[in-house]
Amino acid sequence: MSARSARIRKLAVMAMLVALSIVLVYLVHFPIFAPVAFLEYDPADIPILIGTFAYGPLAGIMLTVVASLIQGFTVSAQSGFMGIAMHIFATSTLVLVSGTIYKLRHTRAGAVAALAAGVLAMTGAMMVFNHFLTPYFITPDISDSAAVAASRAYVDTLLVPFIAPFNLIKAGVNSLITFLVYKVVSRHIVHGGAFAPESGKTAGQA
Repeated sequence: MSARSARIRKLAVMAMLVALSIVLVYLVHFPIFAPVAFLEYDPADIPILIGTFAYGPLAGIMLTVVASLIQGFTVSAQSGFMGIAMHIFATSTLVLVSGTIYKLRHTRAGAVAALAAGVLAMTGAMMVFNHFLTPYFITPDISDSAAVAASRAYVDTLLVPFIAPFNLIKAGVNSLITFLVYKVVSRHIVHGGAFAPESGKTAGQA
């Protein structure tokens, strides 16, 4: 395959992954914890993680930004700018950490370590995001420091019992599914291989 054909194929696959991400968030979304029903699980990050493992962390961030913007103005429009910002921040953290580690350790064990680190990084990053930034999104008048402080106090009551577990579950489930399907998707869709048994690969390679 020529370099030009390879670039065209890469762009086509990335566009398909973005489209799949949007379809998935439209079809599958539900709350995990009833008291915070606005925190909904969705599998939209699975295609983005697949693209990250296939093309690297920078490609993963590009996929994240494009998918987040399209979702934010279409199927997830009700979440507004806050939803877009949260998705970009959370998923970019996940793919940057996971993609970088997997790029350095391109094995099955490396994939496990990469995804586990990405899950923990995303969970920690969203604790920081929600403490420092979410109060400004949910306070009508951000110039009112007392109102911002009250919003932050409210958000902080949700961090440990709901926000941290939610992100662990969401990122963990999406990472697990990515781990299970990536090899087949990579072989047959990303790289366009034939549907035939693998040969010539080192045992344990992801």
